[in-house]
Amino acid sequence: MTSLSEVSGVAVPIRVAVAEDQALVRSGFVALLRSDPEIEVVGEAADGVEAVELARAARPDVMLMDIRMPRLDGVAATARLGADPTTADVKVLILTTFDADQYVHDALHAGASGFLLKDVLAADLLTAIKVIAAGEALLSPRITRRLIEHYASQAKPSLQHVARVQALTAREVELLTAVARGLTNAEISAEHYISLSTTKTHVSHLLDKLGARDRVQLTITAYEAGLMNR
Repeated sequence: MTSLSEVSGVAVPIRVAVAEDQALVRSGFVALLRSDPEIEVVGEAADGVEAVELARAARPDVMLMDIRMPRLDGVAATARLGADPTTADVKVLILTTFDADQYVHDALHAGASGFLLKDVLAADLLTAIKVIAAGEALLSPRITRRLIEHYASQAKPSLQHVARVQALTAREVELLTAVARGLTNAEISAEHYISLSTTKTHVSHLLDKLGARDRVQLTITAYEAGLMNR
């Protein structure tokens, strides 16, 4: 999926839904999203239950998901979307506050595709939505890497992940570590002196070998295998 794909010569905008319990904050996000011609707002939800129902009905490409919501929090709602075949393709962008929310690690496991702080600049939010919609599951801004490192590094080593990583070649371990550092394919290509197409092939093979859905899960595997603590 691209930020503005072409279907029969007609531009198709990114379909986005917003799940946020504070009405004023939610309306602010919606107004911002509607200002971008590449984005179409397909619905709003005031809690996690509504978010799941909205995703099933509207099938958005991306859902902005607050973590702290009544009835069902954003982590649980994200997990439900991932477990339901009808909504498994919905990419979730978590909205959080670094100092208050301690659920980033759980949300990664639940299938979230990225994180932004609620005080994010308008342009950065719009860019993040397009990046995620285009398939770059792990956002590269410094704050995202800091969030992931802060929480994922606290996870206990997983014997399952350790065993899977041990089955990789030395080159594959290097590239997995690069992905976990938040590098884009272009940055990995430049750092390791390989072509962009070769980089994409390696990342695809890593996804297959490690049974990961996206770069977020590759990052989880790297941290929980202890690669990032060396």
